[in-house]
Amino acid sequence: MRITHKKGYADGPFGQLHYMTAGTGQPLVMTHQSPDSMVQFEPVLGLLAAQGIQAIAVDIPGYGMSDTPDHPPSIAEYAQMVPAILDQLGLDKAHLLGHHTGALIMTEAALQYPDRVGKLVLNGPLPLSDEERAYFKEMMAVEKTWGPKWDGSHLSEQWQFRYNAMPEWTDLAAFNTHFVHGLLAGHRVWYAHDAVFDYKHEDAIAKLACPTMILANTGDAIYAQSRRTAELRPDFAYAELEGGSIDIIDEQPQAWSEAVAAFLS
Repeated sequence: MRITHKKGYADGPFGQLHYMTAGTGQPLVMTHQSPDSMVQFEPVLGLLAAQGIQAIAVDIPGYGMSDTPDHPPSIAEYAQMVPAILDQLGLDKAHLLGHHTGALIMTEAALQYPDRVGKLVLNGPLPLSDEERAYFKEMMAVEKTWGPKWDGSHLSEQWQFRYNAMPEWTDLAAFNTHFVHGLLAGHRVWYAHDAVFDYKHEDAIAKLACPTMILANTGDAIYAQSRRTAELRPDFAYAELEGGSIDIIDEQPQAWSEAVAAFLS
């Protein structure tokens, strides 16, 4: 039986938040990498729902179809989206999952709203050294220069920038989908990455008290940071998928959803 996906809007910290749900059972709120949208989770919504999970994917403010903030938010401000979604859906608490940028947002949400959080899944956490943080911040500063050009060359430039982020890609259709959805952020596309590199995830990870799992894949561009997180917090659960890329959810949806469901159960 096909599980229906339902979309809606909630009043959030910067206007309306666009979300999508599937299934019933223990609720799991999921936030995506940037720049992208909740389309990242479409391949696994039905798979999670089939395992007794109410899967809830949300567009981060300024991405997808959620309203854009009037200033560059901090990770702490982005985290305010979580209670807004819970309130909209009438949920006292939920499990949280974040991928890349979403992992930082959900970490902060777990620290800000501990009474509303069950378990936490960090799919691609980002503890950094000062040198790494400076390097990534300088590299991603190019996002502040992006904008449309009459000859359309901005599209090939941004396509090439995403392509160069990984040594190897495995799914062209997924790559194209996430490239297109990344364009929806427009000239404020840099907001989330700026917040990411101003946030010390390594410090926040040390403070987490809720049951937490690191979900890694060996082909991820930031796989080394997942391994580092496991060293920082050996008490966390750990699951690892072989290969893949930044787009692991599209590439291995069955294995990914099974790892998540096993931890939540």
